[in-house]
Amino acid sequence: MESIFQGWHNIRMVDLTEIAVFVSVAQLGSFTKAARALAMPVSTVSRRIADLEGQLGVTLIQRTTRKLKLTTQGRDYFDHCSEPLAHLYDAERVLTRSQRQPEGILRISVPVILGDPVFLGFLSDFLRNYPRIRLDLFITNQMLDLVAESIDVALRIGELKSSSIVARRLGTTVRYVVAAPAYLAGRARPREPADLAEHACVLLNALNNEAEWELVNDRHRARVRVAGAIASRDFQSVTFFVDRGHGIGLLPSTYCDSQIENGTLVRLLPKWSSAPVSVHAVYPTRKFLPEKMQVFLQALRAWRSPFWISA
Repeated sequence: MESIFQGWHNIRMVDLTEIAVFVSVAQLGSFTKAARALAMPVSTVSRRIADLEGQLGVTLIQRTTRKLKLTTQGRDYFDHCSEPLAHLYDAERVLTRSQRQPEGILRISVPVILGDPVFLGFLSDFLRNYPRIRLDLFITNQMLDLVAESIDVALRIGELKSSSIVARRLGTTVRYVVAAPAYLAGRARPREPADLAEHACVLLNALNNEAEWELVNDRHRARVRVAGAIASRDFQSVTFFVDRGHGIGLLPSTYCDSQIENGTLVRLLPKWSSAPVSVHAVYPTRKFLPEKMQVFLQALRAWRSPFWISA
């Protein structure tokens, strides 16, 4: 190790800025273009190159009135300098990124089911960890246009309809057929999916208070038309009316597991459920993600969500 340092001290020290100027000139093929890229006068670029050549004792660039050309020594020097210089720039960017506190407005769109104290608590903790990030939250079941609405990231449950967005899978969720004991009292419980047609159901996103539920049991599938006096656009209100005994609901397993366990809800047709539904974080582009986006996506992946089974 000592011999390495002795050899290092024997190397003639060259200004790193002069090397960066030389690499820029060689890459761009022009003193003027390099000066513009480096935000310095052309005369300064020319002087830096001359100083570097003087230090090294070789001519690196042959200059004419119309063009410049690397000498053989210049080409060799460029080949040896350009990659280490790029590594230095990368190391500086990584260090700067690690020291910089993420900041700015983060615009997030989530479905209504996530307008829940548990998810809002996750956002609260996130903001405490990153106090320079400000949050603009859209809670809606509408599929907002991310670009038109300037949305940074949206959480989507179900099939993704647009291929122009970037999607990061967070996990999956399934829905169970459930009812409150108050609704089941005095009624025959359904034994097969077709029996649901004879019951009052609390519906999500229904048309004229009717819907089609598709259920799976291993490789078996069943479709049944269901109807009821109550239809809604969000799971919270569906859950509320199912809890109050107004009918049978099809609710996310992670949303009603604890209620099934404590007996406030009863799972019906226990061998049947909806097909697994994917949950994604989607955003407009994968290029140049700002720090605020990167830390949010990392926090989201690390969160033990009660709304989906992590991927």
